[in-house]
Amino acid sequence: MLRGRTRRGRGPHVTDDDPLDAAQERRVRAVLAPGGVPQADLPDGVQQVRLRLLERAASGRDAPRDVWAWAAVVASNLAMDWHRAKRRQERLGERLAALRPAQAPSGEETGVLSPAVARGLDALPDAQRQVVVLRFYADLPVRSMAEQLGVPEGTAKSRLHTAVRALRARLHEDEVV
Repeated sequence: MLRGRTRRGRGPHVTDDDPLDAAQERRVRAVLAPGGVPQADLPDGVQQVRLRLLERAASGRDAPRDVWAWAAVVASNLAMDWHRAKRRQERLGERLAALRPAQAPSGEETGVLSPAVARGLDALPDAQRQVVVLRFYADLPVRSMAEQLGVPEGTAKSRLHTAVRALRARLHEDEVV
């Protein structure tokens, strides 16, 4: 265990070298994985969350009131960034493939979700995917999601409702459910 820890968990002050304890790290991983981040990249994602929290403290700002909720939103944003970068890379690959003979595409396995649910999450707009991940994988209540995302609670509820309806329709369409 690291020395210098004065408070564990969600306290208002982060005073040690590692702002995330083991439980929070597992929860951050649980947010990153459904967002489409592959297993191999999860440690990097966790490190990015730590880095952002340390940067926040170094800039003189107070630690977040709820470190876990803040870390979940940062992890969700990182997953969205990763997903966008992956889509840009795929589009570039498609353009390059059009210029040369076709090659077999290489699909990445997340190893966490069933392929049908992962495809359904991928098909959602970023804002909807983010609320689904925060609600069902980070287990944040709607009020905390809305507060951390900086949107009204009704907006968070609406995005969640629309996303769940779209996922349900997609799973019925794929005959998974």
